[in-house]
Amino acid sequence: MKQSYNGRPIPQDGKPIEYTGGAFQVPDRPIIPFIEGDGTGRDIWKASRRVFDAAVERAYGGKRKLVWYEVFAGEKAFNEFKQWLPDETVDAIRDFRIAIKGPLTTPVGGGIRSLNVALRQLLDLYACVRPVRYFAGVPSPVKHPERMNVVIYRENTEDVYMGIEWKSGTPEAKKLLDFLNKEMLGGGPKQIRADSGVAIKPISPTGTKRLVRRAIQYALDHKRRVVTLVHKGNIMKFTEGAFRDWGYELAKDEFRNEVVTERESWIIDNRDRNPQLTIELNAAMIEPGLDRATEAFRKSICDEVKSVLDKIYATHGQGKWKQKLMINDRIADSIFQQVVTRADEYDVLAAPNLNGDYISDACAAQIGGLGMAPGANIGDGFGVFEATHGTAPKYADKDVINPSSVMLSGVMMFDFMGWPEAGRLIEAGIERTIGQKRVTYDLERLMEGATKLHTSEFATAIIENMQMQAVAK
Repeated sequence: MKQSYNGRPIPQDGKPIEYTGGAFQVPDRPIIPFIEGDGTGRDIWKASRRVFDAAVERAYGGKRKLVWYEVFAGEKAFNEFKQWLPDETVDAIRDFRIAIKGPLTTPVGGGIRSLNVALRQLLDLYACVRPVRYFAGVPSPVKHPERMNVVIYRENTEDVYMGIEWKSGTPEAKKLLDFLNKEMLGGGPKQIRADSGVAIKPISPTGTKRLVRRAIQYALDHKRRVVTLVHKGNIMKFTEGAFRDWGYELAKDEFRNEVVTERESWIIDNRDRNPQLTIELNAAMIEPGLDRATEAFRKSICDEVKSVLDKIYATHGQGKWKQKLMINDRIADSIFQQVVTRADEYDVLAAPNLNGDYISDACAAQIGGLGMAPGANIGDGFGVFEATHGTAPKYADKDVINPSSVMLSGVMMFDFMGWPEAGRLIEAGIERTIGQKRVTYDLERLMEGATKLHTSEFATAIIENMQMQAVAK
């Protein structure tokens, strides 16, 4: 480990977090790198840092303390180092393992497409984790926002976010299109238009399974009921359809005793309700229209039913499947309407990158918007926690922006570190402050009788309310 990064010496009053044997060893005074962020990041970071420090002091009575260490990315880095994302910033996050950041601008004019995406790819932060829950009193466009309480696991390194694409009309695009049209499509009737831009959408079993593994383990650890695989596999069968299939495969291979798939639950429940039910009748019940299918297809469904009963009826039958974690899947366009109309039926969503991007924001819209939505990017041995919204430069340095996204990302960080008492204090402080209708302008303008607070005043109110909370043991 270096003694300094970007010319800043590391703090001498803290210790780095270690990672051995698949577990973090967090000292009582861990060094936590932070990136202040661009635009409004300056205001919301200052407010959030005060809340984090107060929560740790309140929760642990001085026995623990966060030792902050600033590292640089975005405009602040470019102004000082002429780099949007200095190598030593990445090195510091890699060496200290857990970091937190405000929103970063997307550079204009080439170089890095997205600083956030670059960090994820350089550190292999393959799971974007987005909890979305409602705080009572927050204005919402839906009638029952309290039904929304999901955690979204979005694959972070594959899909179209890899940024592998070629611009329309370039020699590279023409070369690829010639190969696809002539070689891969054989010059047949299905042809890609010659003036197309082209992007590559890779989805692998490696990327899929490690993402779904984390989603399932989270659900088991937190006693969630359902993990839903979100995909567009009815159209993209070998990418998003494969994501679904590999997700089910991982669930059954690695978590067999703890999980049941939705389809398996139908088969088992049919047998529970009628122990004399034949394989053929059970198959007909789970696959409507089976009597009109080909003989080969009918046989495959009967084989599936027999296999499920032979393999897991002893451990999952007689109603025991109802105590297992349910693994199901939903088509992407369907889930968008279902999280509006039946949000309480979903717990944990696992999705490829693009679907996960869309669904995260669609869910956040129901609970007050991105200002209330935290996020984390997790890899094996690393965690970077971040605001999920943009930099809103026109509001920079005006002390008006809602800092809850960064604060709640800090809650995720505390849970990740094994310091949940601090996280619960922050959540309770935010909830109590919102309940008092003491909020920043984004919520105040939508709440009757609310008091508008500056960003810094909102943080002060949260700290005051945390002091009144009992510390969870």
